[in-house]
Amino acid sequence: MTDKSSLLSPGDVEDATSLKYMLKLVSPAAVTTVSFTVMQFVDQYMVSRLGTDELAAIGPAQFVSFLPSGFAMGAMASLSTFVSQSLGKGALKECSNYFWQSIFMGLAYFGAVIAVMWPLAPWIFGVMGQSGEIARLEVVYLRIMLYAHVLAVFNWSCNPFFMGIHRPVVMMCASLCGQAVNVVANYVLIFGKIGFPAMGLEGAAWGTFIGIGVAALVSMCILLNREMNTTYGTRRAGHIYPGKMYDLIKVGLPAGLGLAVNVAFWGTVLYTLVGRFGKEAQAATTAVFNWTRFSVMPVVGVSMALGAAVGKSIGSGRKELAAKQTSVCLRVGLVYMGFAGVCFFLFRERLIKFWSTDANVIEAGTGIMVCAAFYQVFHAARIIYGGALQGAGDTLWLMLVSTVGALGILAVGGTGMVVFAPEAGPVGPWIAAALSIAVAGLANCRRFKSNRWMKIDLFKRQRPVVGVQDEAVIE
Repeated sequence: MTDKSSLLSPGDVEDATSLKYMLKLVSPAAVTTVSFTVMQFVDQYMVSRLGTDELAAIGPAQFVSFLPSGFAMGAMASLSTFVSQSLGKGALKECSNYFWQSIFMGLAYFGAVIAVMWPLAPWIFGVMGQSGEIARLEVVYLRIMLYAHVLAVFNWSCNPFFMGIHRPVVMMCASLCGQAVNVVANYVLIFGKIGFPAMGLEGAAWGTFIGIGVAALVSMCILLNREMNTTYGTRRAGHIYPGKMYDLIKVGLPAGLGLAVNVAFWGTVLYTLVGRFGKEAQAATTAVFNWTRFSVMPVVGVSMALGAAVGKSIGSGRKELAAKQTSVCLRVGLVYMGFAGVCFFLFRERLIKFWSTDANVIEAGTGIMVCAAFYQVFHAARIIYGGALQGAGDTLWLMLVSTVGALGILAVGGTGMVVFAPEAGPVGPWIAAALSIAVAGLANCRRFKSNRWMKIDLFKRQRPVVGVQDEAVIE
């Protein structure tokens, strides 16, 4: 097989474990996640100009909306595992078959989500202890985002597909287009420019909706073009294959639950506990998350690319390469997030003042930033090892670790801090949150080094592919 399934030169392909090789592969994914972080940063800054209520409302609303979408994103991320391993064993048409099964299941899933969550939105925030104007804003934002997630199904399927076939530049370009449109639409709709009414937080939600739609349109146009159809049969693979749906569900279900618990449920629990100390504590928590995205999201991009690299190495029968590729990415993640942690600690007060002039918000946020600084290195290990394990299909383990961290450590430990050490204020739940991340990072490290992931065979029920179906073409 002549492997053109990457952006790497032939000389680089000879050493698939070199730092140069991995940086070329991960750079587009990292640019994608960094640009997404910048977009969120700008959006949140616009919202923060509206006042403390809006800043306090947008954080919980985003995490609640991420409960169903986080599950879908995690489940669809498993598509990269099957696509990359299919690429590695030369079964190129199967890449598209898996893609369309992801689309079908995603659309059906969000149809059910909207039917359930739209009418329950006020009740959900009531259970979280939200009330008044903040609760009203949260309900409006959540309901719009539920509609946006239907369009996002195409992005959440296209991105792992392009990453799986080692064409991350396509994913990057589509994402950049959507994010640029999102920022402009948010500015126009939040503040009421060029003849539009000022919609405030509702405008931020509709701006996100528009940006997601643009990214989906760009991704699908590229996926269905003649070159992609010739190589992967993207236009001819839109049939239902129950067996491939089963494959995606088997690996994607624990991955989806893991991400939903790890991010959405974890964040929802944290906001619920922090909310006991007032809207200023919630606003401070949102401000901290706005900064930690800059440390986390680039490493998430590295992890995405690593998962595709690991999947391809496993699919081609070279599992030893996967371990070396993980080691290279881990060093990058530890250095970057370690540096971010130092910055968070040294400049914690200045960073919070960027978001608010409210003295109570600044006081709470300064203490919370210390917790965020502490867990950075552990979070790097969690993300990088998690990406490698995802690429190998070890998603059940990731789900179990996320569940223990969110329920066993954050929910129980955070509640204990609120009840028995209320004098710690919102920092108390954040201590439990930092501990949950540290434990998860150490657990993923131990799991990867046990080499149990090497025994996983995602295609054991299928007959082996003999020869090569097609030659992969890459940009």
